Amino acid sequence: MPTPRPPAVAGSFYPADGAALAKLVEACFCDRVRGPGGLPAHQRTGARRLRAIVVPHAGLVYSGAIAAWAYRRVGEEPPFPTVLFLGVDHHGQGGFALSRRPWMTPLGPTEVDRALVDRLDRPPLEVDEGAHEFEHSIEVQLPFLEYVEPKPRMVALQVAMASLPLLQEVGARVAEAIRGRDVLLVASTDFSHYVPPEVAATEDRFALDAILRGDPAGLFDVVERRRISMCGIAPTTVLLAALAGEPASIRLLKYGHSGEVAPMTRVVGYGALTVESDAPGRPPLK
Repeated sequence: MPTPRPPAVAGSFYPADGAALAKLVEACFCDRVRGPGGLPAHQRTGARRLRAIVVPHAGLVYSGAIAAWAYRRVGEEPPFPTVLFLGVDHHGQGGFALSRRPWMTPLGPTEVDRALVDRLDRPPLEVDEGAHEFEHSIEVQLPFLEYVEPKPRMVALQVAMASLPLLQEVGARVAEAIRGRDVLLVASTDFSHYVPPEVAATEDRFALDAILRGDPAGLFDVVERRRISMCGIAPTTVLLAALAGEPASIRLLKYGHSGEVAPMTRVVGYGALTVESDAPGRPPLK
């Protein structure tokens, strides 16, 4: 078995102690101001509706309560056997990097769905463990996943910034790989970075509206044209492209920014969104 990937941002983006991390995750769920105001329900439905979520990836004290809205929704569904994370290339590694290693957090390891990695591992996608070494956009999702899912398996795919046609090609590859499989897609992104809160709210609305329309080309265009500093434009475009043509409803559960946590004149925007099938009662895929 491959050596697990050690956490890169434990002790900075979230606590390095497992008990403290679990307590913080619960506090994010129970936050009645910015969060959903309660832990995920113990009762899960018998039908699969949820197809994907879009969630932020800043330090949990800033973005965790926003992310909790989407993960509480995950906890209402039958357990997902596999979660495919689409992360950001913050460190400029380039390419579309997969990982075959289990990933560690202070809450323990999350195993990898190696069969899905095999299905994805064709150019332009390739296994590149080094590209994931310092990246936080997928890692900070794992404490929430480990809280709401009993025995999750994951696939990490770091998505570099690229042209719209190439991102659509990657989205088509993802759609092909997950066809017939019960996989939750997760796009990790923050929205506007280090702008006044009123600017963040205005500009992020343009990006959010394109996501809510399920429009990958529209999202890519408006972010590029208005120069919105949305770091996860590439993974979010891939997610929308992968689900293009599916009958689905996209909802914004919560929008907020870092200035809601501590006084600051320049903030980072966060959003939690869900993509749900418009085919009610669809059972989990086998």
